[in-house]
Amino acid sequence: MTKVTAADATLSDWDGAAHLDSPEAIATHLRVALEEGDTALVAAALNDIARAQGLADVASRAGIARTSLYRTLSGTGERLELRTLMALVKAMGLSLSVAPSRHT
Repeated sequence: MTKVTAADATLSDWDGAAHLDSPEAIATHLRVALEEGDTALVAAALNDIARAQGLADVASRAGIARTSLYRTLSGTGERLELRTLMALVKAMGLSLSVAPSRHT
């Protein structure tokens, strides 16, 4: 058995989906990504959540083809449209809200 140390691990070894085991963790994961304002990070967070909940199940609940959802959530997030975001958020059991920015 090979022992793996922290020095051996890379960021790519970490799977965010494996740690999204509660509604609170899922909501926090997406909230933090949205607060950063980076579309690629938002798409990655949505991808993590979709994989944690089952990509095919989320796609079905959102009314989106699984392959289309996979393509939308891969990469830079440029393909993520508002209607898709809203459908995904609802299908994931989440809701969005707006608050004043802490950064002025």
